[in-house]
Amino acid sequence: MKLANRHGWTAYGLALAIIILDQLSKHWILFVYDLPSRVSEQAGGPFYLTMVWNQGVSFGLLRADQDLGRWLLVGFSVVVAIVLAFWARRADRGLMGAALGLVMGGAIGNAIDRARFGAVVDFIDVSRLYFPWVFNIADAAITIGVALLLLDSLRRDAKPLGAKP
Repeated sequence: MKLANRHGWTAYGLALAIIILDQLSKHWILFVYDLPSRVSEQAGGPFYLTMVWNQGVSFGLLRADQDLGRWLLVGFSVVVAIVLAFWARRADRGLMGAALGLVMGGAIGNAIDRARFGAVVDFIDVSRLYFPWVFNIADAAITIGVALLLLDSLRRDAKPLGAKP
């Protein structure tokens, strides 16, 4: 079995960093700052900390109120992370490795919440900037990772100017 190349290791390292940062921020929000008892507070300018227990997938879509749905979402997140981990082993570009790491880390971070609490801890609220959802670091990592994967695929398919087809 072939070990990951350097871009794969970058993906794994970034995924681990996202998981740690995500879980530390959620621990602080729940048990140090105690946001559940405060509900919502302004943190500065248009940035608020607002407590939301998200039982849906991304940004509260496709709610999983029942235990079966919760565990199916945990399982799905873990399977996605495993598939991406195998993909990352063969990543041949740095941007792809970074993108895969962000998505893996975000998927596992939110799966941990679902397994522990039955819902994902969301708390970053920038709705005053016309972004209607409350989210967390894992959600942001997934979103940025998907955007980078799309960018990487566009860059990969692009032909240099003057190249013959």
